[in-house]
Amino acid sequence: MWLYVAAALLGLLLLRRWHRERQTVPRLSERHVLITGCDSGFGNLLARQLDGRGLRVLAACLTDTGAAQLRAATSDRLQTVLLDVTSSKSIADVTAWVRERVGDQGLWGLVNNAGIAIPTAPNEWLTKEDFVKVLDVNLVGLVEVTLSLLPLVRRARGRVVHVASVMGRVSFFGGGYCISKYGVEAFSDSLRLEMRNFGVKVCVIEPGYFKTMISDVESLGKNFYSSWEKLPEEIKASYGEGYLRQFVAMLKLLQKSYSSNLSLVTNCMEHALTSLHPRSRYSAGWDAKLLYLPISYLPSALTDALFTLFYPKPAEKA
Repeated sequence: MWLYVAAALLGLLLLRRWHRERQTVPRLSERHVLITGCDSGFGNLLARQLDGRGLRVLAACLTDTGAAQLRAATSDRLQTVLLDVTSSKSIADVTAWVRERVGDQGLWGLVNNAGIAIPTAPNEWLTKEDFVKVLDVNLVGLVEVTLSLLPLVRRARGRVVHVASVMGRVSFFGGGYCISKYGVEAFSDSLRLEMRNFGVKVCVIEPGYFKTMISDVESLGKNFYSSWEKLPEEIKASYGEGYLRQFVAMLKLLQKSYSSNLSLVTNCMEHALTSLHPRSRYSAGWDAKLLYLPISYLPSALTDALFTLFYPKPAEKA
C-alpha cells in the first residue's frame, strides 16, 4: 500500500517538475542576450540557436573572421562585437556597446562561454605563467565580464549563465583548466545567493566531453610535447618518455568517447535563458550524468584509486 502511495507521490512530483520546466519566459523577441566565445563551439551554436528563436543576440567573438562567419549564418537581428576577456579595456568597451543597445530594458541574459584549455600538462611540467594564461580567460575574465555587465542584468531581472565543466567537480589532470572551472562553480554559487533577492537567476552548465576546439587532441598533444621539451633533464628522467607517450595515448583513447552533439549543451543553455523556472545546474552529456557527476560524490580515496588505473606510470616510483 505505502509503496503505491510513494510511487504516486513521486510521479506527481516529476509531473510538476516537467510542467514547471516547460513554462517559458514571455516576449522573448524583446530580450537581449550577450554570449562570449562565439567564434566556434558551444557559443557559436547557441548564438545561431537563440537567433532562430527570435531573441536579440549580441555575440562576442575574439576574431573578425569568427564574427563575419556568424553574421553570414544568422539573421539581421544578431549583432557581433569583438571581445578579449583578458583585456579590461575591451570589456569596458563592450559593456558600453551593450548598454547602448539594451537601453533602459537592461540585458536579459549573459552567457559566459569563452574558455581555453591550453597550456595543460602534469602540474610539475608547467610554469606559473602557464596557469595564469588559462585562469585569465576562464576565471578572471569571466568574473570581470560578469561584474561589468551585472548592473544591466539586474535592471532586466535576467539571467547569468556560466559554462563550467565536469572538471569543476572532479580534477584528474594538471594545469589551470580544472582549477578555473572549480573557481567558476564557487563564483556562481556566491553570485546566485547574492542575486536571489534582485530577481536574477544564476545557472551553471557542466558539460562532459564534447568535440570542440578546446578538446582537440592534436592541439593538446602538441602542447604536451612542447611542455616536455622545456623540462629540466632531472624531471624528464623522473617521468620518462614512456610517461609522455602513455599520456598522449590516453588522450587519444578518451577522444573516442567525445560527443559531437553540441546541442546537448546548447539546449541546456537555452533552457536556462528561456525557462520561467531554470535549474541552478545542468549536467550536459551522458558521461556527465552517468560517470563524472556520480564519481564527484565518492570519497577521494575511491576516486584516486579509480583514476590511477588509467594514469601513466612514471619511470621513477616511490
